[in-house]
Amino acid sequence: METKEFSRKMTVANNGFLHLAINIVMLVVFVLAIIKMASLPIMGTADNPTGWIALPIICGCLFFFIYILHCVGFMTIQPNQSRVMTFFGKYSGTVTDTGFFWVNPFFGKKRLSLRARNMDVPPIKVNDKNGNPIMIGLVLVWKIKDTYKACFDIDIDAKPATQTGENKQELKGYDSFVSVQSDAALRHVAGLYAYDNMDSTTDEVTLRNGSDEINNRLEDELRSRLNIAGIEVVEARINYLAYAAEIASVMLRRQQADAIIAAREKIVEGAVSMVDLALKKLSEDHIVELDEERKAAMVSNLLVVLCADESASPVVNTGSLY
Repeated sequence: METKEFSRKMTVANNGFLHLAINIVMLVVFVLAIIKMASLPIMGTADNPTGWIALPIICGCLFFFIYILHCVGFMTIQPNQSRVMTFFGKYSGTVTDTGFFWVNPFFGKKRLSLRARNMDVPPIKVNDKNGNPIMIGLVLVWKIKDTYKACFDIDIDAKPATQTGENKQELKGYDSFVSVQSDAALRHVAGLYAYDNMDSTTDEVTLRNGSDEINNRLEDELRSRLNIAGIEVVEARINYLAYAAEIASVMLRRQQADAIIAAREKIVEGAVSMVDLALKKLSEDHIVELDEERKAAMVSNLLVVLCADESASPVVNTGSLY
């Protein structure tokens, strides 16, 4: 969407210190004029001196109105802040120059911060691709990039939204809009991927193992949703991921079973290689000659010793091998 934002440059005529000096001169002239008028004799009739007294009062009120109106035009802009200027409802540009300035007092001056903001979206319950309920949360860094869209394309004065989750709090302004859209984007992205691979042989990207791809997908989704408000997504990262409480214990047992099976596979693989090495060394070094039956018994005993969960208790045979 094409932006309507344009920058309004400040010139020497907008120098705030110059107009501050003009204000001081105006105030000094007014005080001197009051002193001068106070020293003059009262003119008019004795019965009606109010005609002369009303003149300085009217002049004083007029000066006071002009002085206050001139002071309204002052504004200070700090680094990474801006002022969106409007003139009786018409957009008149955005001032991003830093310093002390004076502009037409009839300009509307809406202050917008261009600094980066951080939002921690609390974990929400969603269903992953397989329908499993999970808890997922994110950390979002964002800032306003297009001041025209931020001011005129969304309504930030609406009733603040409320975050879902256990820690509920009211949000105001742009935080409310960003929070709602972040919640929607997070639900959408979480529903496209499974929490974890049930089958370890597949290479499918999941929420657990595809962190970079998931985060990039989440950033793209947030950019498309927040672009209407002129908001730039600096970074979005998933900072919390877990099964929901109702299935967490079941999934934990499944993960423990997978870990035990994987460990057993490693143990058996290592034990078989050690038994094979032992038989080869006995045969090559001519230490002892074993028939097939004795080799099978030896293999069985070694596998029991190597694959057992606890240390084996040796039994010493003092009789004949046969």
